[in-house]
Amino acid sequence: MLKKTLGIVLNHIKYKDSSIIVRIFTRELGLKGYLVHGVRSLGKGSKIALYQPLTLLELVVYEKENPGLQRISEAKIKQPQRNIPFDMVRTSLALFATEVIHRSILEGYQNEELFDFLQESISILDHSNTPLAHFPLVFLLENAKHLGFAPDLADGFLVESMHHPFNPEELSLVLPYLNDLLTHSYFPKSSLSISLRRKLLDHLVEFHSHHLAQPKPLKSLQIIRQLLH
Repeated sequence: MLKKTLGIVLNHIKYKDSSIIVRIFTRELGLKGYLVHGVRSLGKGSKIALYQPLTLLELVVYEKENPGLQRISEAKIKQPQRNIPFDMVRTSLALFATEVIHRSILEGYQNEELFDFLQESISILDHSNTPLAHFPLVFLLENAKHLGFAPDLADGFLVESMHHPFNPEELSLVLPYLNDLLTHSYFPKSSLSISLRRKLLDHLVEFHSHHLAQPKPLKSLQIIRQLLH
């Protein structure tokens, strides 16, 4: 059965000589794996650009009830990215976002609100005026909310964790900033020192890992910590 849906590419791996297996988080069908033939061939006919991380696609797919890899009938870019592919920081943040989502959800998981949040985050990340220093922190906070394990109050992100990383002096700075992020999302009114933001980022990644039972470290985390100022 053919179905139309929007999809956000998370990642892909090579398959045989010129094909890929791509993981796409679709709005109506959830997280799916698709086998796409011939996209790695050389020349003008190559369509590998369609399947880069965080690419938003309009899809027509073959939807089968049996588990396993599905197939794509049609795919085209819905919203071309102007900055993400050409900016090292934005590209790294895109990889971070896709890694977080991929570790957060299982095959077949469907959540339209999470999809809409991710779509909005792509648009914000691609905008040239977005303050990138706050992006990974807000992404983790919002992802926890959409997956249902975010606490009601800002201090819950600290007291509900296995380790409390901040001393009282640091906490007096971190909590107002955390509240600001929860209130104003990617465009907070305040800031925080780079050392405390890195510490908070590490803590929120650990918070996610604990709630999702994913002990393996994020591959993109060290890159993000070094690039953000």
